Amino acid sequence: MVSELINNGMDALRGKKIIIGISGSIAAYKMAFMTRLLVKAGAEVRVLMTPAATSFITPLTLSTLSRHEVLTDVASEEGWNDHVELGLWADAMLLAPATANTLARLANGICDTIVGAVYLSARCPVFFAPAMDLDMWTHPATQSNIQRLRNHGNHLIPVGEGELASGLHGAGRMAEPEDMLATLNSFFAARHTLKGQRILITAGPTHEPIDPVRFIGNRSSGKMGIALAQEAARRGAVVELILGPVRYSSDLSGINLHSVETAQEMFGVAQKLFPDCTGAILAAAVADYRPATVATQKIKKKAGDMRIDLVRNPDIAATLGQKKEAGQWLVGFALETNNAEANARDKMERKNLDAIVLNTLQDAGAGFQHDTNKVSILTQDNKVRHFELKKKTEVAIDILKVVQEWIAS
Repeated sequence: MVSELINNGMDALRGKKIIIGISGSIAAYKMAFMTRLLVKAGAEVRVLMTPAATSFITPLTLSTLSRHEVLTDVASEEGWNDHVELGLWADAMLLAPATANTLARLANGICDTIVGAVYLSARCPVFFAPAMDLDMWTHPATQSNIQRLRNHGNHLIPVGEGELASGLHGAGRMAEPEDMLATLNSFFAARHTLKGQRILITAGPTHEPIDPVRFIGNRSSGKMGIALAQEAARRGAVVELILGPVRYSSDLSGINLHSVETAQEMFGVAQKLFPDCTGAILAAAVADYRPATVATQKIKKKAGDMRIDLVRNPDIAATLGQKKEAGQWLVGFALETNNAEANARDKMERKNLDAIVLNTLQDAGAGFQHDTNKVSILTQDNKVRHFELKKKTEVAIDILKVVQEWIAS
């Protein structure tokens, strides 16, 4: 059975360094098989356990399967176990089973176990597979902790449904080792799917100055475009990120940052970079108009009304659509409030886009200033894909999957 699983396309795990963090749940017994699967797939595995976990499965079993010493505390008779070094060593960390207690501690930065200490030191992607009884799983406190961990960028491996240790039947079962293995493999396999692509991505708002202290702008946070840039870089692309005036910091390699303020600045950089790119994703909320004149001094309040003459800003999407050459692709965004699909498809046709990502302010949790988004993706082959409300980091994955399908077609 193990050989069949490994032979079934698990190549992406070969050579990867994986930390497994086990906490005290009856589901801990499954981690012996999980460890064996990872080792057979060619991964190097280090196992960490909370003290409670040792009541369910012995460190000796896991050290034998992983071929490394199992750590159960930050300090041992041999000395200090360097959690910082482990956090830097790993390509991924898998917390499984993740009990309600462990989830609560990690969500709040409590690191009184080796698992918590390494988690807070880890710079790698972290996956967590919860395991608990039905009422514990559905409790608002648990769900709040899970959401907090996801907001920190961690990856939830969904629970399954079935018979639980209490005898109840419902949600709360830890995902099976085969499913966890497939999740990790898919994550690493995706890292090379955009290799050889140079992608231009616009993100954030633009600020169109009225005078030295005032501007016309919008509520865009830039989160969607930044998530796209980071995910594209993880998949092996070289990313040219043109970012409006929002805060951004990342040490992620593969992203070349071009900071701009106005629509005209964004337009100029986009025109310059696009000919050397294989494609572009235009996620920025670019102002359609700007003041015709900009005051050199702060405008003082006077009696009566104030009027500002506005002029059209250049259309980045339409211009790149006209300049697009064979082999290049172009994805736009449409934020609509009515006749959403019809308006989005019209925009896609007018601007010569290959696909357009549609969202609407009528969907709760979508649009500006949210960590989540709910989108539909329309493509030139008349297909429409609808997605549920998700974190923007997950939406970025959905968008790039469609892009990859388009490139391959």
